[in-house]
This record gives sequence, structure tokens and C-alpha cells, in this order.
Amino acid sequence: MGLLNDLAGSVLGGGGSSQNQLLELVLNLVNNKETGGLAGLAKTFAEKGLGDAVSSWIGTGQNQPVSGDQITQALGSDQISDIAQKLGLGQQDAANGLAGLLPDVVDKLTPNGHVPDNDLLEQGLTMLKGKLFGQ
Repeated sequence: MGLLNDLAGSVLGGGGSSQNQLLELVLNLVNNKETGGLAGLAKTFAEKGLGDAVSSWIGTGQNQPVSGDQITQALGSDQISDIAQKLGLGQQDAANGLAGLLPDVVDKLTPNGHVPDNDLLEQGLTMLKGKLFGQ
């Protein structure tokens, strides 16, 4: 579990509370049943022209980077604004944080190169959140 905390720390410059909040928000994003979870997130990114990037995160090869602007394009400025407000950051900083962390989180959640069954993903994320955040 330290690996994901380290990823969040490197993205946010080691700000403990913000890094945990960002990681928790990313985990909620990939496990949001209303938007289809990780599969729905991948579909949204593909529809917004980022299919190659998200496919690289899911696949077993090198992760293709994305910019904060691309994250904003894919998720929408309203969602980025909401995330920024929760983190106490500006929208661009929040988007850049997501751009730095989301590819690695998706990569770690798809070690076999495919999106896991939603139930298995939900169980894994619930366990991960419990260990990271004491929930």
C-alpha cells in the first residue's frame, strides 16, 4: 500500500494530507458505480480522444502520460473544480495531480492488462481504502 502513497506523495510534493485525499479521490473515481467504475472511466477517456493513453495504463507496457488539461477535457471542468475544492487546491493543480497519479493507479489495478470484474475491483479497492484510510 505504501507504493500508492508514494505515488501520491511524489505527485503532490509530499503534502501528507493532500496526497491521501487525492489518492482517496482517485480510488473513488475508478470505483464510482454511477459512471461504470474503471471500465466507465476508460470509456469516457476513449470518447474524449484519450483511448491510446488509457489503453497504455491498462496494458502491460509503458504508461503514456497525460496532461492536466487532458484530464480536465476528459472529466470535465465541473468535476475537476469539485476535486480541487475538496483538496483545497486550484483547478490546474488538482488536474495536474490527477494526471500524475491516475495512470499509475489504473496501471496497478490492471496488472494483467485488462479491467477486472467490477465486483473484484470493488473488493480490492475497499480493502485498499481500509488499509490506507482506516475505513
